[in-house]
Amino acid sequence: MSDTSAAGGTEEPRVRYEKRDRVAYVTLDRPAVLNAMDLRMHRELADVWDDIEADEDVWVAVLTGAGDRAFSVGQDLRERARLDGEGTRPTTFGSRGLPGWPRLTERFTLAKPVVARVDGYALGGGFELALACDLVIASDRSVFALPEARLGLVPGAGGAFRLARQIPLKTALGHLLTGRELTAARAGELGLVNEVVPPEHLDACVAGWVDDLLRSAPLSVRAIKESVLRSLDLPLEQAFATRYVWEERRMSSEDAREGPRAFAERRPPNWRGR
Repeated sequence: MSDTSAAGGTEEPRVRYEKRDRVAYVTLDRPAVLNAMDLRMHRELADVWDDIEADEDVWVAVLTGAGDRAFSVGQDLRERARLDGEGTRPTTFGSRGLPGWPRLTERFTLAKPVVARVDGYALGGGFELALACDLVIASDRSVFALPEARLGLVPGAGGAFRLARQIPLKTALGHLLTGRELTAARAGELGLVNEVVPPEHLDACVAGWVDDLLRSAPLSVRAIKESVLRSLDLPLEQAFATRYVWEERRMSSEDAREGPRAFAERRPPNWRGR
């Protein structure tokens, strides 16, 4: 196991980052404030996502929050109130020009799959992080909400955009305009969550999904993710005609030959990911 601090200095890091067996584990680590995200955490997360993108030995990332009370309750509102008092420019949609940009919610070309492990509250920016992940596994005590309208804010990390794309429009508007909460069970019914399990089964469930991802050819996973996300708003004919960077890499890779060869030889494939 490698354990890498995402920040220097004397302050305790806001993010725990570990890599083992081709998996990067990213933990939002401010449990005393329910893993609220301040500017320092965003700076640390930027380094983490940069490393995950660059490290060829990382095939999957798992994002979670420390403790058993929250994945993350989103923006650190105490810090926001202080910044407002200092006359700092207010935030709006997107994080360009702010620490940590591009944040996960705006890393539209991140090809490696990210799994959200949610236990407890996923509110505001925490919910937006989960919406930006490819798979979401939640404990049955988890709660999701975008309460920004109740705070005079907007879900600026993409919640307004992604929620309306991932569930029916009127359902999304109902939650966006009122801040109403979603139970984990309801999130599962709406397709926002891949699986809902008791807390004591959460780690095993996440590990099962990660194992299945690792059994798949990494270049195939990236090509499929890219093609799905880039083609969502395209006419079907145009989706077929579009060039996908990771598909071009996959189709000329050794892994593309290894899969059929391993099948013919009746053995597990040995993926190289290059």
